[in-house]
Amino acid sequence: MIRVRPEKLAALLVGCTVLIGCEGSPPSNLDLLILGGILVDGSGEASSQMNVGVLGDRIAWIGEDGVQATDTLDALGLVVAPGFIDVHSHTVPALLERQRRMNEGVLRQGVTTVVGGPDGGFGPEMIRTVIEALGNNGSGTNVAVYIGHNSIRESVMGGDQQRAPTPSELDIMRTQVREGMELGAVGFSTGLMYEPGMFSETSEVVELAREVAPFGGIYDSHVRNPVHAFVESDQEVVAISEGAGISGKIGHLKAVGLHNEGHINDVIELVENARSRGVEIVSDQYPYDGAATTSLIGIIVIPPSMADLAGLSLSLQGSGPLNPEAVARFRSTLVNPSHRTQLKEASENGIDGGFAWLKATGYNSMRIVSSSDYPELVGVYLSELAEEGQDPFDAVMDLIAGASAPVNITLGAITEEDVRTLMVQPWNMIASDGAYADGSEAGRGHPRGAGTFARFLGHYVREEGVLPLEEAIRKITSLPADFLGLTDRGQIEEGYAADLTIFNAETIIDRSDWDYPQRFAEGIVHVLVNGVLVLRDGSLTGRTPGAFLSLTRIP
Repeated sequence: MIRVRPEKLAALLVGCTVLIGCEGSPPSNLDLLILGGILVDGSGEASSQMNVGVLGDRIAWIGEDGVQATDTLDALGLVVAPGFIDVHSHTVPALLERQRRMNEGVLRQGVTTVVGGPDGGFGPEMIRTVIEALGNNGSGTNVAVYIGHNSIRESVMGGDQQRAPTPSELDIMRTQVREGMELGAVGFSTGLMYEPGMFSETSEVVELAREVAPFGGIYDSHVRNPVHAFVESDQEVVAISEGAGISGKIGHLKAVGLHNEGHINDVIELVENARSRGVEIVSDQYPYDGAATTSLIGIIVIPPSMADLAGLSLSLQGSGPLNPEAVARFRSTLVNPSHRTQLKEASENGIDGGFAWLKATGYNSMRIVSSSDYPELVGVYLSELAEEGQDPFDAVMDLIAGASAPVNITLGAITEEDVRTLMVQPWNMIASDGAYADGSEAGRGHPRGAGTFARFLGHYVREEGVLPLEEAIRKITSLPADFLGLTDRGQIEEGYAADLTIFNAETIIDRSDWDYPQRFAEGIVHVLVNGVLVLRDGSLTGRTPGAFLSLTRIP
């Protein structure tokens, strides 16, 4: 006998009411019939060739018989899957701009739902802004959000954040977490690596995370120190989740840096142990061997005493040729020993103990990914640049001073073996951590924004055979939907929301790379969001049916 969880049963009953029946016979008035596709339903079970009928915003019928519909799609030879869910996205702020509301870069990866506000980023006002924008302009994708610790902490504590909150401040923060959940957030997110979250104690986060438990929400964490305290930081996620009595997710999990190679197995053991005692811990990852990207100049922190250099530094981080006069001015600063000393202190330790990339990741976690001046250095770690007896910072500064075009690096290098080891874990999801991509030939950003899901299915599943297709689809559909509490999405079942992605399993692939990170993916043929075709035969329809999604989990 098949057992249906109460929340799933509730969703199905709602769907049956809408569809007038659920007796096994198809409705006579289907809006759309998808014919002959290879149905990969999101459950992880074997695929089958089936027709899928859509009525309104719901999947109304699944079967082999021919039925009548207002419109049809020929899916012969194509995979019909639930719409992909990106549980860690930075595209939502772009959707507030009317010209970007289609979210084309992720639609062309088959993504129908993005979850914004990770890393502690969204406070209650931002959530209200998102809801208003979706109501006014619509969106090509659905949007769900987290309520964010960093934003709340900053709003309550102002500029004095390098301390614990007072009892009254903590009460206000609790209130804002509840406010975010009442607005429809799916959970509580932190960015403990960044200011001001980095100044918080674990106990503070536990207290705030407890506020989402009555709503059925989850905890999502950008961990505190993924480089210098890799396993310990993930232990904190478990402690917070367990202390708050909620499920937890380790965001964009990765073993960063040469010294952490292989330690992903320690975290896998940590997660398995937590799960064995009833603490639901999951993770997400992006399918790349490098984390954030920047120009090499971007890791240099300008101290207040050298504020005049800040604008100059930014001007030298573009994708095109560098301005010779700007380079000369910057180089003159770099060769000045006293100036270099100040830059080294700020870049390696942060200003007043604050955030700095070199402090967070270190030289042995940064790898050069492109350089027109020094192509022989592509793939080299910054820790490998220094000659014997040379300070690594001096080596970096010398490289900047000698370059006529930007040297681009990845901030956090990961071994390919560790990427694959994590990818096959049954509780691990795929997510982008990506920003908005516009399909251009621009040279700034990380390729994951335009390529994550296509790369996962094209490179790792089809070309490398790391996972069967059915399991891969589960990791980007039903697994995130169930974890987030979006209980009527993530699978192709009668009564479920008609978020569907139809793609060519033989051609789907990413086209974005380190040099051209904005290029759109290929192989996605049709995409439906809430029963509406937003991508048809590879072309945008211009329709914006995306909705703001709130929890449907029953606490």
